[in-house]
Amino acid sequence: MELETLCSAAKAAKYEVAAIDTDKKNAALIRIADLLVAESESIIIANARDIAAATTKGMSIPLIDRLRLSEDRIKAMSEGLKQVAELPDPLQDVLEEWERPNGLRLKKVRVPLGVIGIIYESRPNVTADAFALTFKSGNAVILKGGSDAIYSNTAITSVIKKGLKEEGITEDAISLIDSTDRETTVRFMQMRDYVDVLIPRGSAGLIRSVVENSKIPVIETGAGNCHIYIDASADLSKAKSIAINAKTQRLGVCNAAESLLIHESIAGTIFPEIARALHDKSVELRGDETALASSEFVVPASEEDYGKEYLDLLMSVKTVKSVDEAIAHINKYSTHHSEAIITEDKESAEKFLKGVDSACVYVNASTRFTDGFEFGFGAEIGISTQMLHARGPMGLKELTSYKYQIYGNGQVRG
Repeated sequence: MELETLCSAAKAAKYEVAAIDTDKKNAALIRIADLLVAESESIIIANARDIAAATTKGMSIPLIDRLRLSEDRIKAMSEGLKQVAELPDPLQDVLEEWERPNGLRLKKVRVPLGVIGIIYESRPNVTADAFALTFKSGNAVILKGGSDAIYSNTAITSVIKKGLKEEGITEDAISLIDSTDRETTVRFMQMRDYVDVLIPRGSAGLIRSVVENSKIPVIETGAGNCHIYIDASADLSKAKSIAINAKTQRLGVCNAAESLLIHESIAGTIFPEIARALHDKSVELRGDETALASSEFVVPASEEDYGKEYLDLLMSVKTVKSVDEAIAHINKYSTHHSEAIITEDKESAEKFLKGVDSACVYVNASTRFTDGFEFGFGAEIGISTQMLHARGPMGLKELTSYKYQIYGNGQVRG
């Protein structure tokens, strides 16, 4: 479909989707969830074409893993839709209600954003997650996936449209731009007359391109240079398990830890064991002089390493003299996504929580929990790293705005 025609159809659909009652939305989500499982074989066949092309192109193993679909991953997508169906409908929220001295009664109520455009890379699960959240919050969605996942995204979108049709709902509630050329992507970013907001999901380069080229308001979802800071009072068992989990549980995701900060007082005690444990997981550590002197498993780091999102078996290491120095380092090099402190000192924990300028800040827990599913949102549209309009995992409420409803009985302004 021609791009402007597709966007125009989505704009018309947004008013229909906004008016669908909660029960009907939930029934459609459950129907689509069941269809995804029932038609998983055809989705996996389509995904195999994407995997084959990615392998031929020499894509890295972590990124191929991010692209790959299996029966279990499709079941997880299905479960995500059902969980969204179980969540409260945000459009039923009355945020505030009050009466003025002149008798006017005012309500501040949630409303959909309208048409949401999502530009994303090689993560076909985003197709289902994005639909579930935008649909439940009363929005229409236009998806622009990357070329690496085009067959997978097309197959998933086809199943979603089939479910919508079976439930008597406009199929234009979801649209997929099937062109994979850059020119079409740039044109999509100019469609301000039709699209109300753009959300990019992917690499720092993708996000930067959208921010620089879009004429549509953008909610930035950030790349993840996430940090683990092991404080002087850290418990070794907690520090080791959290560092390993945050770095290696899944490599090609934005909430994986990319940088390890170590208090200098434990550089010769706790750190060598953690370095060995990460080495045993095939992680290459790139560190400063103190880290180099503390472990045989550390190689020299460059300045570039401290600001890098590796998405690979690589991790930078920096030793610091205090929690204040750790906070300053993180605020300088992080992407404001997710950071964690491992400590048994409450004062250090509170200082870290207050001082670190990131969307999600943890005490004694892995950064891998920065996820809509883990936060109880059912799924997420992305992790916002900006201050406006939302921050952190974006669930249903973050995909709404609000308006004022005013009730009078004949008042005029004098």
